[in-house]
Amino acid sequence: MHTTKEVAGVSVSGDHWIGGQRVASSSAFEDVSPIDETVIAHIARGGPVEAAMAIAAAEQAFPQWAATPPAERARLLHRVADLVEERIEQLAIVETTDNGALLRSHLRGVMPRVAHNFRFFADYLVNDLHHPEFDTRGHTNRVSWDPSGVAVLITPWNAPLMLATWKVAPALAAGCTVVLKPAEWSPLTASLLADITAEAGLPPGVFNVVQGYGEDVGDALTGDPHVSRISFTGSVPTARLIAMSAAANLTPCSFELGGKSPFIVFADADMDSAVANAVEQYDNAGQVCLAGVRLLVQSSVHDEFVARFVARASALRQGDPRDLATDVGPQISREHFDRIDGFVQRALASGAEAVIGGGPNVDVAAPGRGNLYYQPTLLTGARPGSEVLTDEVFGPVLTISTFDTEDEAVALANGTEFGLAGVLFTGDPDRATRVGARLVAGTLWVNCFFVRDLRAPFGGSRHSGVGREGGSWSFDFYCDVKNTCTNNDRWITP
Repeated sequence: MHTTKEVAGVSVSGDHWIGGQRVASSSAFEDVSPIDETVIAHIARGGPVEAAMAIAAAEQAFPQWAATPPAERARLLHRVADLVEERIEQLAIVETTDNGALLRSHLRGVMPRVAHNFRFFADYLVNDLHHPEFDTRGHTNRVSWDPSGVAVLITPWNAPLMLATWKVAPALAAGCTVVLKPAEWSPLTASLLADITAEAGLPPGVFNVVQGYGEDVGDALTGDPHVSRISFTGSVPTARLIAMSAAANLTPCSFELGGKSPFIVFADADMDSAVANAVEQYDNAGQVCLAGVRLLVQSSVHDEFVARFVARASALRQGDPRDLATDVGPQISREHFDRIDGFVQRALASGAEAVIGGGPNVDVAAPGRGNLYYQPTLLTGARPGSEVLTDEVFGPVLTISTFDTEDEAVALANGTEFGLAGVLFTGDPDRATRVGARLVAGTLWVNCFFVRDLRAPFGGSRHSGVGREGGSWSFDFYCDVKNTCTNNDRWITP
């Protein structure tokens, strides 16, 4: 059955996009808005059949797309960016309705970043993707990036379109064809992106979308021998399953996984900036993998920091994310909301105290409507080694601990299995260098937070990921990098 629905005034298809056309499934699942837990769409529930169809369509389209001159691929990606920019308001309201993130953020930053993803990788392809030729004993070496084939991209729900296009754009620029599997909790903007790519003129089969649950389509997508690359953003347990599925074919994988990042504040830091950035960790209702959720504050400034933090965090306005004055919206789903509350309640039962928050915000939802709004929470006194200090909560829940020395700060910061990011505030550049060198993190922000440049490598250490993407690292992953070594003295001239 075909499924098309008006969502926030925008017509959105719930079907798959395969080989340049809409494809229905025999069953569908409900897409629930976290704003009020109402059903906003029905989405085709794909399985092995749809996965195989999409991979076959992408494989068939690959030779032509790979042979398309880089300048032409770049032109088409710029056209996609143009169309995204024309539809920013539509994309923003649909995604806010679908995943509960702030409309304000979507309009001002997230959707413009979607367009930027396409423009950046298109331009990088034609302007920056090169390596100087070099000589080896009279032989010339030339490096090239050859498209690898079909790329399966499995993306998360917390910033659905932006994080999807962070993978889609470089894969397409590299000359790969794509099968995108968006998260089942936020599937709608991936469907709108399919419409945009078609209007932009991408040939059928170059970009495909398979909707559905991971358990239904995941193994079929990741275990198919015709897939050349797999890029996944999500949880560690799912990454293990994907890795096992991909191992049979030795399919290269790029994983961006969980985080439990430290936010370190030394006594010599600019306290106003440190506090403002610490409160920023509640962005997207705490559903940000990079967030510095473990506040580690030098003992001598702990009380001052907490007082300033509480004053600033207490002023945050929680409510309907469609209201441009809202600062904190809902959690993505009932399941995730209950998971977050479980972490908090177990921590409180084990002796932790809530400086602010500590439970659902019962004042937000209208009577009789769903309520997935969790109060911004700061916990103190959590037991060392407890789950709230070591496991990813992925909600508006921060913890605060103290340290006295640099060694203590580093030990606390590195005391988890993760290594995605870190935040360090200090007024001493030498200390920043010393401490920063010892922190396990794929990205470290010093006296700032969430400053991102697509030229920089992105990824995690330890259980936070495998590999790096961004800039040349993306092309290294999506391509087969080749070196051609030529003996120029052996040419035969007539």
